[in-house]
Amino acid sequence: MTTPLSLDRRAFLSTGAAALALTGSPALAQAGAADFVLINGRITTMDPARPEATALAARDGTFIAVGSQQDVAPLIGPFTQVIDAKGKRVIPGLIDSHTHAIRGGVNYNLEVRWDGVDSLEEALHLLRVQADRTPEGQFIRVAGGFSEFQFKEKRLPSVAELDAVAPKHPVLIHHLYKLTLLNSKAIDYYGYNKPGHPEYPGGIIEKDGDDPTGRLLAAPSGLLMYKTLAGAPKLSIRDQINSSIHFMDEMNSLGLTSASDAGGGGMEFPDADPYKVFNWLHKNDLMTVRIGYHSFPQVKGRELDDYKRWTKSIRAGTGDDMMKFVGAGENLSWASYDFEIFADKRPDIDSDAEDIQREVMTVLGEGEWPFRQHITYNETGDRLLPVYEDVAKGAGLTPGWFIDHVETFTEKNLERIAALGGGIAIQNRLQFQAEDFIKNYGAEKLRKTPNFRQILSLGVPVGAGTDSTRVSSYNPWYSLQWLSTGLSRGGMRMYGDDNLLTRTEALRLWTADAAWFTGDAGRKGAIKTGQLADLVVLDRDYFSVTDTEIAKLRSDLTVVGGKVVYGRDEFAQYDLRHTPPVTPQWSPVQTFGDSRSS
Repeated sequence: MTTPLSLDRRAFLSTGAAALALTGSPALAQAGAADFVLINGRITTMDPARPEATALAARDGTFIAVGSQQDVAPLIGPFTQVIDAKGKRVIPGLIDSHTHAIRGGVNYNLEVRWDGVDSLEEALHLLRVQADRTPEGQFIRVAGGFSEFQFKEKRLPSVAELDAVAPKHPVLIHHLYKLTLLNSKAIDYYGYNKPGHPEYPGGIIEKDGDDPTGRLLAAPSGLLMYKTLAGAPKLSIRDQINSSIHFMDEMNSLGLTSASDAGGGGMEFPDADPYKVFNWLHKNDLMTVRIGYHSFPQVKGRELDDYKRWTKSIRAGTGDDMMKFVGAGENLSWASYDFEIFADKRPDIDSDAEDIQREVMTVLGEGEWPFRQHITYNETGDRLLPVYEDVAKGAGLTPGWFIDHVETFTEKNLERIAALGGGIAIQNRLQFQAEDFIKNYGAEKLRKTPNFRQILSLGVPVGAGTDSTRVSSYNPWYSLQWLSTGLSRGGMRMYGDDNLLTRTEALRLWTADAAWFTGDAGRKGAIKTGQLADLVVLDRDYFSVTDTEIAKLRSDLTVVGGKVVYGRDEFAQYDLRHTPPVTPQWSPVQTFGDSRSS
């Protein structure tokens, strides 16, 4: 416990004892006081009425005062936790408007992450180190979050290199749902070198004659990648719980306090193990990241039946501030899903996509479920937006619906979304594929992909996110760097000044504006009286660091609902949680720590 303001320990104890003597109980002594106070901060509030402050106070999970030290001083009681921010930059907790945090959480302890690695030499070294401490036969895997363009070598590893660093272990490298690399042991494990092995439509198991090369290709479907990842060994439920706790800790270390989870492959709603794990964590008050989650049908042709059953059994909005069911998506139907491998030819959605989409959206409208939908290409929008317009005239579009991605949408189709009352969630997927995009579409096309300025001019809800953990990194600062500087992960400048956001605009898309995407507009995302008390004390000032340093920012202190959930260095004393040891003992998190993205 920290003593209020300038009181020394003896004065604090005597004051507390006197208060207790007068009231007879700690609860009465604290009545009317704040639970949490932060002073001496450079606070960016995201509240237009008071953009800057130096102090704040919270009680019962919400902000009760924002202003100066004098404003919060009367709210300090004998049991108030008071933290001196020491002049550091303070921002609202970051909100990822599109991630796959539930699935990412249960797999986190299994994965070697290459998110912040800048050379293939180092990336292979990490695999070699992990192989030395992993039981023979257990997988070594990298499941996304990186780009070959971030490596100084500008290439991916070869299968021979994977065999060399881990000759006794299956190795799987998943890259953007574009490509999966398997070493020889992994090829044996999946049986891709044996007659009668599974084949998946839209995917290629590359072969040299009859021998698999170890390269799995999207052509254009990612189903082969989904199935291959799902077929690798999983953690036990107990270890999945442990993994999810450590993943939330990693998210907190980057300043993330909320996430809008878009479901995903292998996530059978609502009974898959990852949902059970997070429901258990929620029930036992172990959540340190607020999660709003969506459904995601798994089987092509069964989507309509799934949505009919789900809309009858669960009401959209069920839950609370820590975990809440939001609605449908991001996959409304597999027929309408356009995979985003920008190095390849644009895929066409199925010929019957409109008919299937109309039936699904009608059921959602009748069930009063808002939805989100993955749409990458303008051509897909050309076909599906007329269905939106038809359903809007009939069953209706439940408020709170939005479209994810919209990378190549024209002004016309963006305006159609606005006219229908929808929102737009944008992610930094192209930051990982910019060089590939140029080869296929040209540099001039990239300059307005996506068209940030046009999107912001529409006046619709707009939120930023990552689409992590498999497609891109869960590190929010990569996205904030992309929005405000246009830098790809390979260091290429993607946009001109006419399609860049200011740092304040970019931060707003990650805070106040992103709250809308979990159904919480006006309830979180700003340091403002009455909003949920989520905040971050940064290790460096976001507004003054160089463009390159934005991607390296971290949290020194993260607070969710007025409670410290993460603290390091001079703020470590305030983090009193008892995070369990990482399991299993051979987990990469044991080797490389919980800060592998920095």
